[in-house]
Amino acid sequence: MEVSIAHSARLLSQANNIVITTHVHPDGDALGSLLALNEYLAAQGKQVRMLLDDEVPRAFTFLSNWNKIERPDDSEYQADLLVVLDASDLARIGKVKDAVKAPILNLDHHISNLMFADYCYIDSRAAATGEIIVELLAEVKADITADMATALFTAIATDCGFFRFANTTAATLQYASNLVSLGAKPHIISEQLDTKPLAVVMALPKVLETLEVFDCGQQGQIATLTLYQELLAGLSDDTDGFINYPRNIEGVEIAILFKEADNNTIRVSLRSKAVDVSRIALSFGGGGHARAAGCTVTAPLTKAKRLVLEAAKKQLLSGSKPA
Repeated sequence: MEVSIAHSARLLSQANNIVITTHVHPDGDALGSLLALNEYLAAQGKQVRMLLDDEVPRAFTFLSNWNKIERPDDSEYQADLLVVLDASDLARIGKVKDAVKAPILNLDHHISNLMFADYCYIDSRAAATGEIIVELLAEVKADITADMATALFTAIATDCGFFRFANTTAATLQYASNLVSLGAKPHIISEQLDTKPLAVVMALPKVLETLEVFDCGQQGQIATLTLYQELLAGLSDDTDGFINYPRNIEGVEIAILFKEADNNTIRVSLRSKAVDVSRIALSFGGGGHARAAGCTVTAPLTKAKRLVLEAAKKQLLSGSKPA
């Protein structure tokens, strides 16, 4: 059932016991939206739990209350409402989908959303789910604290490449401006996110040695990087930025980062300048944005690379571009 922002606000108001979650492999939008909404609901006297079937990446541990996020166990969690943020597919929330038995409200902005929830507010025009949370808080005339503003600025800025990507709109910039006036400090947020462990910086030359470029004629090129198990094991979770190197090569239209989690599990990140890579990710059970998406392929690395490259070449040669 598709609902409005006002209807979403009523659902939250009527529920007393609420569980909030987001997708595995959480990014800044997922975590910033989660933490900001949690703080608002807690301030309203709600019983709120944040569940995440994954670790919180080190880069985001500067956000307040990140350590209150719990990992689900084998227990069943009682709730009046399960709020799923920034996830286009129920499978993306992992074990939480089985741990919580409650009606689901899904707040999301992905064009690939499968409309899986009982109540769906999906705005694919929004640069980030963080924008939707800002709109929700405006609907209820909430007081946004400095911590909430920091979380929401992080959510919005990370999903639009700090206002460099094509999904940046005038509204995006206005939201960011308002959040700065409420206490978000862009220079501190960017410094926190740009800081990398020494091991990650030392690994970069080895990762760049795996660079491969595939020529697709007039349609452009596809460039890939590969993180093998032995290299990935020695790193933290700060490797997603590696994909910007192949993406920034002149003539490259699609960039792909393959992470070999184990012998039969390959995590794939996709970026593009104009091609709709969410369609590639969706074909492998993933999803995301038109120009930034991801998926997990259950296959050995060689096979996974072949399959994803075939899909990427097909998408590139089709000339399919997002609106």
